[in-house]
Amino acid sequence: MENSTARNMWGDFLDAHLEYAFVEAPKVMHFFDNEKDANHSLDLVINKTKKAMSQSLLGLQNRNEPLPKIGSFIVLTDWEGTAKCIVKTTSVKLKPLFSIDGDYAQLEGEGDKSLDQWKNIYWNYFARELATFKRVPKESMIVVCVTFEKVYG
Repeated sequence: MENSTARNMWGDFLDAHLEYAFVEAPKVMHFFDNEKDANHSLDLVINKTKKAMSQSLLGLQNRNEPLPKIGSFIVLTDWEGTAKCIVKTTSVKLKPLFSIDGDYAQLEGEGDKSLDQWKNIYWNYFARELATFKRVPKESMIVVCVTFEKVYG
């Protein structure tokens, strides 16, 4: 793990939870592609409002990133890269964008937690993300829906 704040936080977590001493090192990441949204979403996780995150399968594939795994840990950072908390993945589902429902939007915790707000936020995010690969979002695109629980921080 290159990020020293994430490495230190992971070490502190392991000191308190020796049962995870031999699990795979966590992914280190921040949300979204801009400081305002990244830090806002992180605050929602810290306050236990946000319990899910969404990624486009196409984006993961184009960046050669693996699918998240149930039981894996993620060290979440702010935009600057400072580790703030650790979450544990509780479910991973692949769904077409058109099938995302209001219950899932509630778990995401963004905006007013409505499905309309979720679709607006993520359509714009996916458009920016996929533009890098000369692609555009579609209602039929696959979204990686990840739920998690905050376990540290």
